[in-house]
Amino acid sequence: VNPFPTGPLSDPKAKDPGPRVAICYNPLKTSEQKVQQLGQAQCVGDATAELVSTDYRLDDCPMLTPGRATFVCKPKPKPPTPPAAPASPAPTSK
Repeated sequence: VNPFPTGPLSDPKAKDPGPRVAICYNPLKTSEQKVQQLGQAQCVGDATAELVSTDYRLDDCPMLTPGRATFVCKPKPKPPTPPAAPASPAPTSK
């Protein structure tokens, strides 16, 4: 069975803001990199999927894909704004 999206683990004490997404997968057949790619594909817009937990509850994922990776979709940080260049002095006439 191929990995697939599912409902994320609900965590009322979660400190990470942003929407959560999750992937059911078989840890014996699916690499961590593939799970990360699938999580990233579930995040909309210009967000980055950050792994926040993994669990093996069979009530959310079936027996053949027992692992559930939960990600939080965090907005990508904006690049810092460079400081404004100092104003050049006005030319003087001599």
